[in-house]
Amino acid sequence: QVQLVVSGGGLVQPGGSLRLSCAASGTGFSIDTMGWYRQAPGKERELVASITNGGTTNYIDSVKGRFTISRDNAKNTVYLQMNSLKPEDTAVYYCNAVIKRYGYQSNVWGQGTLVTVSS
Repeated sequence: QVQLVVSGGGLVQPGGSLRLSCAASGTGFSIDTMGWYRQAPGKERELVASITNGGTTNYIDSVKGRFTISRDNAKNTVYLQMNSLKPEDTAVYYCNAVIKRYGYQSNVWGQGTLVTVSS
């Protein structure tokens, strides 16, 4: 079984920065696309950024120029560098990965981590 372990998050002032990490562990798997989602109170979960195994990235408009997604394929880890944070970025952030293992494809989620942007 493949697991995603998320680290990072916390409380930061507006304009500050945070870095989230998500590491996949298990055996016999490969990772296709990895992504970061977030869910703010009272809102639906939304895709914030994604990155393919080839390094192609995609961002929602509200974070373009402020957030950067990257991955280290050797470590099976994806990162989300968040700069110039705004109060509206406050949400629980989730990591997601499309996993291929023994001929099957599945969508795996990490645990959420709370990001709070407040003065």
